[in-house]
Amino acid sequence: MIGVLCCNEVAARPVQVVASRFVEPLSILAAATVLLVPAIAEVTDMLAVSHVLDGLLLTGSRSHVAPRRYGGTIGSHILDEERDEVALALAARMIEAGKPVYGICRGLQEINVLFGGTLSSERCSGRHHSGSWDAGYDTLFDHRHEVVLTDGGLLSIAANASRLTVNSVHEQGIDQLGFGLSVEALASDDGLIEAFSANPCGGDVLAVQWHPEWDAGRSPGSRAFFTLIGASLRRSAGLDVQGPATLPYLSRSTIGGLRGH
Repeated sequence: MIGVLCCNEVAARPVQVVASRFVEPLSILAAATVLLVPAIAEVTDMLAVSHVLDGLLLTGSRSHVAPRRYGGTIGSHILDEERDEVALALAARMIEAGKPVYGICRGLQEINVLFGGTLSSERCSGRHHSGSWDAGYDTLFDHRHEVVLTDGGLLSIAANASRLTVNSVHEQGIDQLGFGLSVEALASDDGLIEAFSANPCGGDVLAVQWHPEWDAGRSPGSRAFFTLIGASLRRSAGLDVQGPATLPYLSRSTIGGLRGH
């Protein structure tokens, strides 16, 4: 059973939203049951939710992680600080309990911040986003580039490849990589970190900057990402966890102090 974190979207009234394209591959390719987790901090019991779930996926979103979470410069981008709060706190609980946490696009950025890393829009310099969101999703996700996979990494082994051509739909990216994270992929043109992994407490942590859910039906590399999720979830569901481990940089008190969070 995997939790998928919602986003806050205002459409005449506040609503919780997850694009269906994130849910379908989890069911079809990872053989997982999906539960949607509201991004409302005051009504989400992180500890209780972490006990119910076998894993967590932090999805992409139009909003950016608030710069105050990592000591960045305030800009004009759309923020969703309720999502920041739930994503960082719930992911920390899951990781400390030895359960897998996966990230896509914004999710990668959230996990990087959770591990003490930083983000930057300047590192992308417009190369990783096709332009206006109003151009339509097909135009956005047709913007692609090549990534080089780390030899012997999770993605390289699962995809049986050394390079992938991936979509690119993000306005910010990793500046400094978080503590304990290992690079899984780099953009071939500018060296931007496009994927990373870790296994700090026995549960897999894997995140990609691109959107494997968009073309999971036709891309072997994207299918590999969801296959890895399925394998992680099965291992998690079979574990007899006696209690959550605690990492110094992931404990609840420390997370609260990271980069102004």
